[in-house]
Parts: sequence; structure tokens; C-alpha cells
Amino acid sequence: MCGIVGYTGPREAYPVIIKGLKRLEYRGYDSTGVALQNGGLKVYKKKGKVAELEEAVVGTNLHANVGIGHTRWATHGEPSDRNAHPHQSSSGKLAMIHNGIIENYAQLKNELVRKGYTFASDTDTEVLLNFIEEIKSNNECSLEEAVRIALKRVVGAYVILLMDEDEPGTIIAARKGSPLVIGVGKGEHFLGSDASPMLEYTKEVVYVNDYELAIVRPDELILKNLGNEKVTPYIQKLDIDLAAIEKNGYEHFMLKEIFEQPQTIYDCLRGRLDADAGTITMSGIQQYADQIIKANRIVMIACGTSWHAGLVAEYIFEELCRINVEVEYASEFRYRNPVISEGDVIIAISQSGETADTLVAIETAKSKGAIILGVVNAVGSSIARISHGGAYTHAGPEIGVASTKAFTAQLAVLTMIALKIAQIKGSVSNERYMHLLRELNDIPEKVAEVLKTAPAIEKLANKYKDASDFLYLGRGYNFPVALEGALKLKEISYIHAEGYPAAEMKHGPIALVDETLPVVFVATRDAYHEKVVSNMQEIKARKGKVVSVITAGDEHSRDLSDDVMEIPRSG
Repeated sequence: MCGIVGYTGPREAYPVIIKGLKRLEYRGYDSTGVALQNGGLKVYKKKGKVAELEEAVVGTNLHANVGIGHTRWATHGEPSDRNAHPHQSSSGKLAMIHNGIIENYAQLKNELVRKGYTFASDTDTEVLLNFIEEIKSNNECSLEEAVRIALKRVVGAYVILLMDEDEPGTIIAARKGSPLVIGVGKGEHFLGSDASPMLEYTKEVVYVNDYELAIVRPDELILKNLGNEKVTPYIQKLDIDLAAIEKNGYEHFMLKEIFEQPQTIYDCLRGRLDADAGTITMSGIQQYADQIIKANRIVMIACGTSWHAGLVAEYIFEELCRINVEVEYASEFRYRNPVISEGDVIIAISQSGETADTLVAIETAKSKGAIILGVVNAVGSSIARISHGGAYTHAGPEIGVASTKAFTAQLAVLTMIALKIAQIKGSVSNERYMHLLRELNDIPEKVAEVLKTAPAIEKLANKYKDASDFLYLGRGYNFPVALEGALKLKEISYIHAEGYPAAEMKHGPIALVDETLPVVFVATRDAYHEKVVSNMQEIKARKGKVVSVITAGDEHSRDLSDDVMEIPRSG
């Protein structure tokens, strides 16, 4: 996952691009670079973060009104100056940045090597760029046409932005499987992996679709498909404030987003859940309620954190709605030959609404007659557009590398959907339904209570920060939460961590338990609680460090634990 930014218009391009790259640095931070067009092309790139590039170009003449920039998360070639983007073609006349992976790059590279091309980097991006230049040179065609021809040969995912020194002021862009947003200003255009780089300049944006090519000039935006047919750009107005993508005094975006959760969960419930009236209003679900109730199964498709949200929702749907639920990794589902029947209900879960594997998976399912419901955060995103219905999470922009508020918002939406269907189906008593509605309504306040314990949790983090491994355990609803906790620790702390069902711990992982291993139990009071307490005792018998997330007032679990984090009773 890399971040891309582009600008063409009357402003100085470099400050716009650098500010945009800083807002996209969560997408990649091992190297960064810019290409500016002023007469010829000038490329500046550096291993490391955006700030290191800024230091490297101090005193350089950076005047230009068009440019592209990139912040990289390495996929082809180790992080280094030479592998950083933008790349220049062999002639030096073209510059390109790329987000994605070109799967048939080796074949293309062999063809180019036989024609005498040499390469300055180890990247698939430089291969694609020289392939485009070879087509442009051989066919004596425009860059636009060369890109169109080249992409018909390409296998893989991409967003590419290119500049040609022979076409001043023009950026050529194309996408397949990776997101691209174009901001529309007055006599200027902005390009980005998401809308954050352009929010302070314009609220009007175009989301580019797969297999579309954009020709972008200061006063002109042309969209075409790969068949060279013009596509009418659909301009959307963003409902996001600039403050939503700033740190607002927090040291890190992830901290800010953790502390936003009382508000984001409230925003998710607001206007939908009325605990006093006992109603849930979700028009994007209501119109497909009959198909959901009659479905033989619901398949939830997601990646990463969203997959964990789907796993929690599996328990919720099966308990409340009595419908068979399967949860699939989108990255595996898309490459299988899955059995999809007409009338199956597919719920696609994605923060960005642009997750490439999820998009391909639901396109396949849709072609086979499945009902597609999207649970996404980004309004107007690709998954939102391809879905028949669904619900937005209203969590606001998530800039932090590791998803936090999006996860809890997804759980809130999925719980509301399950309650709505259970009520219509009559698979839950009215008394239970009203109780759960009230409990869900109280969640933002209870999350705010938990966040007040942040200083104590910080002390706990300092105590265990030097551990080399962690084990996370939970049962039932808490098992996917254990998986999510382990994922977060890996992403943020670079500490090896594994999540397991607590009962499976004795089938192998217990062999690793000793006095150096912290074991985190998600051990809230529920139907499985006594079983989890037994698992705690097994860890204590092997001298493991027991760190428990427990329900307030649970003295038994506290006595078995080395450290605890308390949360309010719920459910």
C-alpha cells in the first residue's frame, strides 16, 4: 500500500504535494519522492520519511506548477533511494509513480532487456514505465495511447500517475484495483490515493473506476475507458472537515482515533437506533430484509481488521437471526472457485471501500446472482457503488496505520443489521430485542469510561514493552477480539503475537508458555467465563504472565491475573 499525490494548476506544486504526502504517510513510510515539471522533469527521492526528503532538497529550486509525489511501502525491491518512486524512463522524458503490484513484470522485463533496456531499480514500476515508453516510441503515439495499449498487457493491480516532458501541465492517470480520487478545483486538479491531500483546496471529487484512464490538465479532466470511449465524470461533494484529518493535539493519529470512538460510535448509531421507541432505521438494509431472511446463508467478505469484525458478526447473526453465516478472507475467496447461488447474501466489510481483493470477490459474487450489501466508511467508494444496498459506518477519515475506530463502528453497524433482521424475522423475543437495543445505545458512554483508564493502560504497556512474544486468548465473541488484539500489537509494536481460541491453547501453544510470555485473556463475563477462568489457571500453572481484560467487579479473574484492564458490564 503506497500513497500517491498529484497536482496541476496555478499553485506551486511542491508544497501541495509534500503536504499531501504527509497526510498519506500512513500508507507507506519507507521512502518518498516527487517529480516536478518545469521545462524538463526533475525527480527528487529519498529513503525514509517525508521529512527526510524535505531536508534533502533544502536550497533546491523547486518551482513548478505540475508534479507528482509518492510515499512508498516496499513490495518490489528493498527500501532504498534507487527503488523509491518516482521512476524515470530510460530516455528521462517520462516520470511515473505507482501503487500496486504488476504480476507479469518479469515477462515484460525480459522483453525489454532483449531490446537493450537497462534498469536503475529493482521495481516492477520501472519495468511498466519503460514498457509504456517503448510502446510510445515504436508507435509514435501520445502518452495517453501508449498507456492504454500497455495496460491491456498488464496483469495485476495498479494506480499510476505519469508525466511527459513533451506534454507540459498534463498528468495521465489510470487505475485497477487500487484507489484514485481526483479533486476538482477552479482551474486546477488534485490527485490522491484518498481525499485527504485535497480537502483544504476543494470538496468536489471524482472517484475513478477500475479500467478507467484520466487525462488531467489544470482546466480539463477527461475520463476514458481502455476502449478509448469517453466516460462522464461523476462529481461528488465531500462531507468531511479539514479538522477530521488533523491530529488536534494528539501525538499520533492512532491515539486521536482511539479517543474519537465514543463520538464515532454515537455517529454510527445516531438517526438509526431509537432505544426508547424500540426501532432501528436502516433503509439500505430494510429493502433487502426479505432476501436476507430467506437466504440459505450469509457470506461476509473482508480483509484484516474488517475480517475480524465479520467474525464477531458471525456469532451475532447466528445467535439472533438463526441464519448460517460464513466469513471469508477476500484474498482467498477471489482466487477460489466459490459456490455462490442466486439469492445468497454477501456482506462486504471495508473501511476504505476500495480494498482490491474485496472488490474482485463481490464482483464475482454479484455476477452469479448474489445480493451484495456493503458495510463501508468511505462515502461514494467503489464497494459502496457496486453494492445493491448496505450501510455506511460514519466513522470519519481514518489516518492511523492500524484501524481502531473503523473496527468498532463496523461492529455497531453489523449489530444493528442483525437486530433489525432478527426483529423482522421474529427470531428474538421482544424483551431481548429491547434489552440489546438499550445496551447498544449505551456503548458510546461505556467506551468513554474505558478511555479514562488510559494512564493505567500506558503503565501496563511500559511494563510489557520488552516482551518478544504475546499470546491473546478468548472464547465465543471474544475469540475474534483476541485475534484483533494480536494483530494490533504486531502492526504497531513489531512484537510477535498470536490469537487463539482459549480452549485451543492446550493443543500446542501451551508448550511456549513460561515466565517470560505475557498471555492476554479477553475474559469478560459471559456464558464462557468459567471456562476461560480454567484456562487462566492453566497458564498460571506454567508460570505465564496473565494480563486480563475483565468485567468491572470480577474479583475472581482479578485474583488469577498479574495485571487487569476493567471494562463496564454490557450485554
